Amino acid sequence: MTTARTEDSAQPDGRPPVVRVLRDRTAGLCLASVVVSGFGTSALWLAAGVWVKDLTGSDGLAALCVLAMWAPTLVGPALGTLADRVRRRPLLIATSLLTACLLLTLFAVDSRDGLWLVYAVLLVYGATGVVHDAAESALVATAVAPGLLGDFNGLRMSCNEGMKLVAPPAGAGLYAAYGGPAVALLDATTFVLAAGVYAALRVREAPPGRPAGNRRRHTAEGARYLWGRPGLRPLVLAGGVTMLCAGVNGATVYAVVDDLGHSPEYAGALYAVQGAGSVAAGLVAGPAMRRLGGRRFATAGIALLSIAVAARAVPNDGVALACGAAIGAGLPAVLIAALTAVQRETPGPLLGRVTATAGTLVFTPNVLGLAAGAALVEATDLALLLPAVGAALMGTAAALARHPAVPGPTPPDTPDRGLGDR
Repeated sequence: MTTARTEDSAQPDGRPPVVRVLRDRTAGLCLASVVVSGFGTSALWLAAGVWVKDLTGSDGLAALCVLAMWAPTLVGPALGTLADRVRRRPLLIATSLLTACLLLTLFAVDSRDGLWLVYAVLLVYGATGVVHDAAESALVATAVAPGLLGDFNGLRMSCNEGMKLVAPPAGAGLYAAYGGPAVALLDATTFVLAAGVYAALRVREAPPGRPAGNRRRHTAEGARYLWGRPGLRPLVLAGGVTMLCAGVNGATVYAVVDDLGHSPEYAGALYAVQGAGSVAAGLVAGPAMRRLGGRRFATAGIALLSIAVAARAVPNDGVALACGAAIGAGLPAVLIAALTAVQRETPGPLLGRVTATAGTLVFTPNVLGLAAGAALVEATDLALLLPAVGAALMGTAAALARHPAVPGPTPPDTPDRGLGDR
C-alpha cells in the first residue's frame, strides 16, 4: 500500500544539507562519482575545442565539439530506455568503463586527418552521457531516502558548477603542457574512478521486467507518463523555456563585455561569479524546497533570473558582476526542482525513460537559444534584447506561479525502491 507524499513532506532535521547527504552512504558515494567524473568532463569540454582549433585554425570546427557532445540529447527518450531494461548499477559501471576506453582512442589523433575521430568520440561520449545520467538519476531515486533527494540534487548542482570553475583551467593547462591526449587520459582516469565508486555501492536491484509492446511503444511510455502528470509537466516546460532564454542570454556575454569596455578575457570573471552563484544555490536548494515547495522554489529562481538578465543591459561593472551572480543563483532552481519532482513521482521501472525525456525537453532548448542568441546579438541592441529576454522569463515565472500546486503521489511500490544501504 502506498501513501501520498507532497513536495513539502520531507522534514528537516536541523543538520546542514552537506552533512545530511554525506552521512547517507549511498548518497555520499553517488555524489563522489559526480565530482570525479564531472571534473574530467569539464576539463575535456574546453580542451577539445582548443585542440580542434589548433589542428584546423577554424573557430567553426572548434564550436562543433560542443554540438557533438549535446546532439545525443535529441534522442534522449530512446537512449533512456536502456536505463530501464537493465540494472542501473552495472549499467553505470559499464558506461563509465566504456567511456574511459573510448577516450583512450584519442591518442591516435595527431593531425587534421584525425579530426573525424575527435567528433566521433565526442558524439558517443554525449550518448553514453545521456544513458549514464538517466541511470544515475534512477539509481539515486530508488536508493536514496526521498527526504534527501532535494539536498542531493542541490549538492549535485553545486559540485557540477564547482568543477566548471576549476576543471577547465586545469584542462587548459594540461593541454598546453602535454597536448590533447593528456586531457583525454585525465578524463578516462576520472571515469575509471567513478566506476570504482559505483562498484562500492551496496544497492539491491530487482531484475527489470520485460518491456510490454514494441520498442517504439516502450520508448514513448516515458513521454506519456511525463505529459500526463500535472505535477511534472509545468516544471519541465518551465525548465525548457528557461533554458531557451538562458541560451540567448549566454550568447550575449561577449557583447556585454564589449559594452563594459573590457577585453574578451573579462568574460572569465563573469563566468566565475555565475558559477559561484550556482554553487550557493545548490547548497540551499534542499532546505528551500522543503520550506517553499518545488514549484515555488522554481518560480522564485526564474523570477530572480529574469531581473538579472534584464539588468545586464546596464553597462556598469558592479551591476554586471552582481547580475552574473544572480543568474547563477536563479538558473539552477527550476532544474533542481524538476529533477527532484521526476525522481519523487515516477515509478522505478519508468525512471530512466522519464528522466531522459525530461532532459531532452529541458536542455535541447538551450542549444537552440545559443544559436538564436548568436544571430540576435548581431542584429539587436543589448538595451532591447536583454530586457526582452528578461520579460519572457518573468512571464514563465508568472505562468508557473499561477499553476496550482499538485501533490506528488508516491509512485507505486517497486522491488528496487528504497533498498539502498543507509
